[in-house]
Amino acid sequence: MAVKLRLKRMGAKKRPFYRIVAADSRSPRDGRFIETVGTYNPIMQPAELTINEEVALKWLSVGAIPTDTVRALLSSKGIMKKFHESKMGKSEVEAKPAKKATTTKKTTAKKTTKEEK
Repeated sequence: MAVKLRLKRMGAKKRPFYRIVAADSRSPRDGRFIETVGTYNPIMQPAELTINEEVALKWLSVGAIPTDTVRALLSSKGIMKKFHESKMGKSEVEAKPAKKATTTKKTTAKKTTKEEK
């Protein structure tokens, strides 16, 4: 079963309100879902976004794939960065030295053609 973190549309006509849910990728957009992760209200100025960080990190760690919009929302709250750091191990991220640019000389053999002979 492929699980996705995606938006479920709620609210009235022309007044969208979204829930961020973990759902089976085969279920309809507004259909059955496994768990609610948060809410997103784009009508408010500025847009209102609430995400349960523990639940979001749990689903990401077990392999749930966020849609492009949900990935952007999670990134704005810093959850994708925390997920990346936990996946890589914070000590590994800090311990990686910066790669230096190296140039290598490639030798190419000169090809002779009939005209040069």
